[in-house]
Amino acid sequence: MLEFKLPEIGEGVVEGEIVRWHKQPGEFVQANEALVEVMTDKATIEVPSPVAGTLRELVAQVGDICAVEQIIAIIDLGTSAEVPRPVTATVSPATSASVLATPAARALARASGIDLRSLPVDDRGRITKDDVMRAQQVGTGTKVQVAPTGSAPAPVQFAPEPRPVAAPTRPAAPLAKPAPAKLPQAVTPAQGDEEIPFRGMRRRIAESMVRSYTTAVHYTYVEQVNVTRLVKLRAEAKAVAAEQGVSLTFLPFIVKAAVHALKKHPIVNAELDEAGGRIIVKKRYNIGVAATTDQGLMVPVVHGADRMSILDLGREIARLGEAARAGTCTREELTGSTFSISSLGNIGGVLATPIINYPEVGIIGVHAIRKAPIVDERDNIVVGHLMNLSVSLDHRVVDGFEGASFLQEVRRYLEDPNLLLLAGI
Repeated sequence: MLEFKLPEIGEGVVEGEIVRWHKQPGEFVQANEALVEVMTDKATIEVPSPVAGTLRELVAQVGDICAVEQIIAIIDLGTSAEVPRPVTATVSPATSASVLATPAARALARASGIDLRSLPVDDRGRITKDDVMRAQQVGTGTKVQVAPTGSAPAPVQFAPEPRPVAAPTRPAAPLAKPAPAKLPQAVTPAQGDEEIPFRGMRRRIAESMVRSYTTAVHYTYVEQVNVTRLVKLRAEAKAVAAEQGVSLTFLPFIVKAAVHALKKHPIVNAELDEAGGRIIVKKRYNIGVAATTDQGLMVPVVHGADRMSILDLGREIARLGEAARAGTCTREELTGSTFSISSLGNIGGVLATPIINYPEVGIIGVHAIRKAPIVDERDNIVVGHLMNLSVSLDHRVVDGFEGASFLQEVRRYLEDPNLLLLAGI
């Protein structure tokens, strides 16, 4: 018998959710044949069987969240030659599965050998990366002693490192930590209520939103944009774009304007590395474009958007959107973004405050373009086209003036699209 363990399925990925088994107990599976689909916070991946044999038992069921190296199935090798498996000493999967913790917290705890069960939870009943880092710094918590295979890990208390005695100063106030909240209680639905399983993509979206909203210090800045010239330019270019197989929308122009604004205000194209105590300003321009799918919101990434023309952007955005809706995006197409744009097209509404796509520090919300009376340069009231743009930013990294200046730069390019031509469209 082979104990099939969840393998490493991506850099920094420490757990995944079982979303589909391709085989059921009693069925034969070929070596390298797709056996199970696993969803991580980055992508959904098909995991093949490492051997040929008969599937005897599903240890993990659909909806279960499993740690890397956790046993998820038993395969009967039968007459097949058993593949030797290296004995690896890891923290017991029960350690990471028994508490609610963010993926970053699990990864850091695993690397540090810290037992998550020994750490206090926050007001949402979970453990974050900051909690693990705090345990490292002050020497609290329990460290897991790696034991031989087949035995349980023995807890060993941290011994705080000796520190030099400093001159007396005013005592620092201890960090206030909210009292742990009670774990959520199951709800009993009333007769006639519909129950939808909270798992798969929906749960991943929820986890990402909570992580972003409870980590970044959000603020939003809004501006109205006169896109009358842009509407005219796009209408004139649609026929030419169609000849090249591109259905031209406004989104490629907005992506290009955002890239130019990011170059002028690079702090918006950044990431805060709290563990390293630094801000990393990205010198690449990979723009995440939110796409609505049947499973929920996905954010495929246009890599190297600064090197693409408007038509190239239109073609790539359409391709990624179709792949997202079909569920065929690769991990590379869903990761690596440095800044994101969220647009609902014609139903974009008047205003929204988009949540930052963590670990980025900014995201633009694109709203509906509507005809409206506009006062022109000669003080005449004419019919024009207006659109609101909102940008949500992480105030830990981007100051209010810098964020406002960034959106004003985007506005400048959209109100006068000839600037895109001069800047190298």
